[in-house]
Amino acid sequence: MDTVTIDLSADPINLAAALVDIPSVSKDETVIADIVERAVREQTTGFEILRHGNTVLARTNRGLATRVILAGHLDTVPIADNVPSRFEVGAEGERELWGCGSVDMKSGDAVFLHLAATVADPVHDLTLIFYDCEEIAAEFNGLGRIERELPEWLAGDLAILGEPSGGWIEAGCQGTLRIRLTTSGVRAHTARAWLGDNAIHRLAPVLERLAGYQAREVEIDGCVYREGLSAVRVSGGVAGNVVPDVAEVDVNFRFAPDRTLDEATEHVREVFSGLDLGFERTDGAPGALPGLSNPAAKDLIEIVHAHGSGGVRAKYGWTDVSRFAARGIPAVNFGPGDPNLAHKRDEHLPVAQITQVASMLRSYLRGDKT
Repeated sequence: MDTVTIDLSADPINLAAALVDIPSVSKDETVIADIVERAVREQTTGFEILRHGNTVLARTNRGLATRVILAGHLDTVPIADNVPSRFEVGAEGERELWGCGSVDMKSGDAVFLHLAATVADPVHDLTLIFYDCEEIAAEFNGLGRIERELPEWLAGDLAILGEPSGGWIEAGCQGTLRIRLTTSGVRAHTARAWLGDNAIHRLAPVLERLAGYQAREVEIDGCVYREGLSAVRVSGGVAGNVVPDVAEVDVNFRFAPDRTLDEATEHVREVFSGLDLGFERTDGAPGALPGLSNPAAKDLIEIVHAHGSGGVRAKYGWTDVSRFAARGIPAVNFGPGDPNLAHKRDEHLPVAQITQVASMLRSYLRGDKT
């Protein structure tokens, strides 16, 4: 498999299919990284190229006024009898590419690779990052490793992640926060329950506040972010005849990017103020402001609007755009494919979206306005 050659100048639709045909489940990206690295070295010009683990980096240094980062992960979730790729005709008669990673996000990778090989004189300096282990725990994320060990490679004026967005610009992202709330009681035999204090029953006001929570909507740069506070796990009890003395509920807060992680934590604390609870933050990641007023981002928005095939909307969920936003770099998700089909056994996308996204990004990188 590592002798496979991909043609970066080919139609990005065929390039996407070729990438799907290279299995690359998280932690098993060596082969695809070898193939991508060799193709970038042999089929592009003007790039400084570096291999770091199973991440392939490339950048131009033409001294241009702006730098745009194109970043995409090479790994997929486990294969579900959906490799190799195949083409089918959809219900509306459109041609579709099927296969593991076709949506998330080898079609986006194909667009970036194709443009790197075929846009001769971009108006921005370019940085390409094709990284590993995005689909698993954050500690393994290749982009996080680059952030820690080669942070100079993340400098730029705009970062575009090729995550599936249906050809829309999905700007910024929500932050995420998990809080564990704990109640305490007194154990007793359930035959003499009045001698105890049921910790599970003490969760009732917690659940009442969650059920009555009014989610905030925030508009930033024309994007509306809707927050959400949800119970995601409840536990308690030690036996079928014992009044429990401890109970827990895990709460997940998805918050708009105008809040910091600490501000979001304090908001959750305020929601449950006055209750006798243990309060522990078990996980959290900040959101990312859209930064669409940045000139580099505004030019991309103009191109997308001119093509009439998409628009701009808020990103719901957390993505690696947050890493760039934390560094003060505007970042967007922009790629072909419906994110609702990511990770599914029937993962597929209309190939016209690959063509559309490639066309819009080509115009953007060349400085065209239409």
